Amino acid sequence: MQETFIQVWKQAASYDAGRGGPMAWVVTIARSRAIDRLRTRAAVDRAEAQLEEIDPPQPTPPAEAVEQRQMRERVKSALAALPEEQRSVLELAYFQGLTQSEIAIRLGNPLGTVKTRVRLGLARLAVLLDTAAPGGAS
Repeated sequence: MQETFIQVWKQAASYDAGRGGPMAWVVTIARSRAIDRLRTRAAVDRAEAQLEEIDPPQPTPPAEAVEQRQMRERVKSALAALPEEQRSVLELAYFQGLTQSEIAIRLGNPLGTVKTRVRLGLARLAVLLDTAAPGGAS
């Protein structure tokens, strides 16, 4: 409910009486927030269920452990090379599991801005990781 009121407050200037009454506008926002919550909860439940199904981890061969560590460092470096706006939306999405709507509310940005930053950040990461890959273009 709080997220609904915050979004209503932030987007009050965008209300268009020609598209419907104020109650319908608020209810639509509340419905969207509820759907976002359900999707997030379902994603967490699916991830937890998958973790329960996984067998106990087997010892990683040393060569694989080195590769995993190198990949982790490459990703960390690539993320650090992104502009702060792109890095923050990607971290909120992938490490905290927030939807793009939740990110927009948390950061106080329009949803379109968040979507653009995610798209640009992922595209830039792909270039950075391809360039940093062993045997990739340098």
